Amino acid sequence: MGPNASIPLTRRSAAVLGVASVAGLVMLCWPLLVRVPEGERLSPPFLFLALLPLVIAVVLAEVSEGGLDPRVLAILGVLSACNAVLRGLSAGTAGVELVFFLLILGGRVFGPGFGFVLGCTSLFASALVTAGVGPWLPYQMLVSAWVGMGAGFLPRRVTGRAEIVMLAAYGVVAAYLFGLLMNLSGWPFVLGIAIPGHEGSLDFVAGAPLVENLHRFAVYTLLTSTGSFDTGRAITTAVAIAALGPAVLTTLRRASRRAVVLDAGRAVRPATAERVETR
Repeated sequence: MGPNASIPLTRRSAAVLGVASVAGLVMLCWPLLVRVPEGERLSPPFLFLALLPLVIAVVLAEVSEGGLDPRVLAILGVLSACNAVLRGLSAGTAGVELVFFLLILGGRVFGPGFGFVLGCTSLFASALVTAGVGPWLPYQMLVSAWVGMGAGFLPRRVTGRAEIVMLAAYGVVAAYLFGLLMNLSGWPFVLGIAIPGHEGSLDFVAGAPLVENLHRFAVYTLLTSTGSFDTGRAITTAVAIAALGPAVLTTLRRASRRAVVLDAGRAVRPATAERVETR
């Protein structure tokens, strides 16, 4: 059974999503790829910070090009608002982060397009609620969008307890990858990194071999976030999915059956979408 097409992905939309994802990865990894004189410092990517929201806006416009049914839009608004409140309650304290479990479950039920949009809107709304607007926000929105989108691409045939285990495992992996990518977005521009118990600097060194910089970054991530914030986020997400996942999935699937999706300009119900496609 294919993913629910609450926000259907056309071939063009999927292509735009893929190109934008590659562009986002380039924006995250570019300091490791450029060649500059050794010892010279890199400036923060102000151009990328301006372009990334534009890229996200283009993707959102393309993904929702076919139109959003009011019920689907209402579900998107409710889930985004819930995530904003949950993030305000947890605020990442000691790694406790309650946003990702609902993002993963929403992407699972409503598909990758919905998951991508939900990731963007959830982090944007939560940033407004928690006064977390800053140069890091576009990266948070993009990486969270990948988390929601990835949940929509998970195997659909897995059901029952196996589905909860799969989603919890995905949540753990996503939590660590989120921390890794967010570290990568800022680490090259931090000066004077000194961590107690570790000899030597972990600063990014412009012009140094890629392997050396990757080693510094790996050590930096392990010592600053992997064993603390990222692990807390992973545990919180897995526990929330295990405890609340069955009930939330049932509620979201009941709502998805009532929502109307657009298929080639005709309104059809998700429950009958497959029959329409096979005729």
